[in-house]
Amino acid sequence: MKHTLFLNPPSFEGFDGGAGSRYQARREIRSFWYPTWLAQPAAMVPGSRLIDAPPDGLTVEQVAPLARDYELAVLHTSTPSFGNDARFAARLKEENPRIEIGMVGAHVGVLPLQSLNGASAVDWVALGEFDYTCSEIAAGKPLHEVQGIAYRDHGQIRMTAPRATIENMDALPNVVEVYKRDLTIENYFIGYLQHPYVSLYTGRGCRSKCTFCLWPQTLGGHRYRVRSADSVEAEMAAAKKYFPQVREFFFDDDTFTDDLPRAEEIARRLGRLGITWSCNAKANVPRKTLEILRANGLRLLLVGYESGNQQILNNIKKGTRLDIAREFTRNSRELGITIHGTFILGLPGETPETIRETIRFACEIEPETIQVSLAAPYPGTELYRQAQEQGWLQIQTGELVDTHGVQIAALSFPTLSSTLIFHSVEEFYRKFYFRPRKIFSLVGGMVRSPEVMRRRLREGVEFFRFLHERKKTTPESAAAVGSAAN
Repeated sequence: MKHTLFLNPPSFEGFDGGAGSRYQARREIRSFWYPTWLAQPAAMVPGSRLIDAPPDGLTVEQVAPLARDYELAVLHTSTPSFGNDARFAARLKEENPRIEIGMVGAHVGVLPLQSLNGASAVDWVALGEFDYTCSEIAAGKPLHEVQGIAYRDHGQIRMTAPRATIENMDALPNVVEVYKRDLTIENYFIGYLQHPYVSLYTGRGCRSKCTFCLWPQTLGGHRYRVRSADSVEAEMAAAKKYFPQVREFFFDDDTFTDDLPRAEEIARRLGRLGITWSCNAKANVPRKTLEILRANGLRLLLVGYESGNQQILNNIKKGTRLDIAREFTRNSRELGITIHGTFILGLPGETPETIRETIRFACEIEPETIQVSLAAPYPGTELYRQAQEQGWLQIQTGELVDTHGVQIAALSFPTLSSTLIFHSVEEFYRKFYFRPRKIFSLVGGMVRSPEVMRRRLREGVEFFRFLHERKKTTPESAAAVGSAAN
């Protein structure tokens, strides 16, 4: 077995390249998701080590020399961070010319040839799910016999046969073992989750067909392949034992509520364990299910509303209706379930009026907190293909963030410039949070809890600092990209 290092490389300050649920960029406040996609194969390779550099604040100078102690390094990369990760791979080879380097993630899976051509230090990249790919290579299997990779062979790039999708999810080992061994959980923050938290997956894939969503169209697929309730219960019992300080567990499945009977069964088992938990959900969960989840420890739902305009939701194949979303949100509030709502500006069909419509919708349904993203056309998604065909895409593949890791407006339309889309994010935040009703609600929570007060004050400072820096980066991002549309 090769001595193997799994790496989420150092990157932009505060950048979360491994973000699973939404988008890969710097957040408005310090936020880091768990490197679950890397932890899974790490759990399958005896003697391996996982380093998640961004949340640990590790620099290139601190991490690169570790290459001398390993035979194989597996790097997780993303579209925004690929150039940086390719340079880091080259630095690893400088430290240890004999080390074998592989890259995994949606970007290299969709663009394997371009990735290998753009990262000369990388020996192979994985296509699709890469758990067994990594374990086989670590075990010394010759590259030409490993399914689901593109690799270098005496100056030529070759592709092996596709790897079958994993069906038996219970066969994968628990990731919390790797979390306990290699990660410092206190370094992971998400603004709407209680700290410290732990996140993991109970299944892969999403039945929804959202045109913008990266993971179902690249790695996970549109079938929801799940672990059994027994398996989930066993891992959560272990997690509770390993991490007694954790205040909340988050299930990062694209849509945990895709299978309602299973969600209810898992909830009942979590209730018996006495666990507080949260998950991703679509804005259409029936009240009956919400009642069961809430009665068994559910605290928060992360909900992708995306837009307050029905036609835009139809354009992106969201599969939700605004009236149902309103009813779902009202039911959740009545049951005491907190909602973190996510919205996207700059989707196909967007106009200045639909942006105002979405802001009004957000203020009307009143989630506890929100995240406002810019439409990100990731390679491999239908949105990216549409943008290429329609001429909406005014950037090159890797230019989804600026040089500071701040997300840019990558699309422009005849009805809406990228510059206006970029500036609308700040307008959205200000109109949502700077209302008397919302300010009163947030202050009330701070008064009731000194811990919440300390956290909100810190997050407030980070939020305003982010907005200030975003203004400074406007000329090199939004204006530059939007010039073609203005």
